[in-house]
Amino acid sequence: MTVIDAHQHVWDPARAPYDWLGPAMAPIDRAMGFADVRPALRAADNDADTDHMLATAAAHPEVVAVVAWIPLDAPDRTRARQAALRHDPHVVGVRTLVHENPDPDWILRPDVGQGLALLAEAGLAFDYVTSSPAALVHVPELAGRHPQLRLVVDHLGKPPVGGGAEERAAWRRLIAAAARHPGVHAKVSDLYSACGPLDAWTTDQVCPFVEDALELFGPGRLMYGGDWPVSLLAGGYERTWKAYGKLLAPLDPDDRAAVLGGTAAAFYRIDAALLDAASDAAV
Repeated sequence: MTVIDAHQHVWDPARAPYDWLGPAMAPIDRAMGFADVRPALRAADNDADTDHMLATAAAHPEVVAVVAWIPLDAPDRTRARQAALRHDPHVVGVRTLVHENPDPDWILRPDVGQGLALLAEAGLAFDYVTSSPAALVHVPELAGRHPQLRLVVDHLGKPPVGGGAEERAAWRRLIAAAARHPGVHAKVSDLYSACGPLDAWTTDQVCPFVEDALELFGPGRLMYGGDWPVSLLAGGYERTWKAYGKLLAPLDPDDRAAVLGGTAAAFYRIDAALLDAASDAAV
């Protein structure tokens, strides 16, 4: 079985600005490179950030795909940047920090819609990032406007792990509406405590949300993400991996293999040659 971690980061403040980093994010308020995460694997929005990720992918065959940043609200720049990235087989999708925009309806703006249409035309997937379940309200409309766009909801839309039954019910209504669109997928990632310290979560608290996701999406539309290095603030990558391993254990082997790699490979249309090279490098 090939395992694909569908959500990892690398960053270097010396190469690109990350406004959200700072002392409050210690111990990850520094350059975080692939060499930092490789031992765990074996046991911001700007062009410079994308270029750094692509350089990392070029240097490490284990990195088979990159979700880039493109200025979706500037269609001419979107078109130009897509053209510049088109020949790199690592580029499989686009992600923008929607939740950092002061306009809560930014993703529905006409200029952004033009950018999303260009992504669909180019065959690139779109990662939809939220900081709370509220932003999930836009997913059904996006899916309806752009039926050819492959869209994945990062982190299951940030469910209220550790919250009450009413909060869970509200999240479930929103994520269920998104899941009714067959082109919408989701990442089982970043399921940390929604209140208090990030590491104040337990596998039992996360379990109901994973069960809901499996029911609503099915394994063929879910993908695992370790969310390194943010997971270091939530108890460590190994803790995350072991928790998801336990939560996915009841699935049959084919369904478990889908969540742990198959869905990501198919959804992002990852180059088979890159996957083969990654397998060889992992031996």
